[in-house]
Amino acid sequence: MDAWVVWAVIAVALTVGEVLTVSFYLFPFALGALGAAVADLAGGGSTLQALAFVIITALSFGVVRPIARRHISMPPALRTGTAALVGRTAMVVEDICNDEARGAVRLDGEVWTARTLDEDELIPAGRRVTVIDIKGATALVAE
Repeated sequence: MDAWVVWAVIAVALTVGEVLTVSFYLFPFALGALGAAVADLAGGGSTLQALAFVIITALSFGVVRPIARRHISMPPALRTGTAALVGRTAMVVEDICNDEARGAVRLDGEVWTARTLDEDELIPAGRRVTVIDIKGATALVAE
C-alpha cells in the first residue's frame, strides 16, 4: 500500500474523530497527515513526509487553533426571546403577592404575570422593578 493512502486514511480517521469530539484538537493532526500525503504524492521520501506532518500540525496548532478557540468562546452577540428581557426594568401594574398568586408587570409594552424573587415580599402597583428571570410566562422580579 502506498504511503499517501496510509496518510489519507489517518487524516480521514482524525477528521471523523474531530467531528465526534468537536474539541478542535484532532483536526490539526488531520491537516498534518493530509500534508504528508501530498508530500508523498509529490515524490518526497519518508523524511519529507514526517517533516510535512510535523510542520503543518505545528502551524495548525499555532495559527488556526487559537482563532477557532476565540470563536468558540465568544458569547452570543444578541440575546433574543425571554433571555433579552432579563435585567430590564418593568412597571408593576397589579400588586405582586406570591402568597395570593397574583401580580403583573408591564414589560416592553406587554403585561406579564409576575412573582417576587423573595417569597415574603409584597410590591405595590406603580413601583419599578427589575426582571431577574423568566420562568415560562412569569417574570421573577425584585425591587
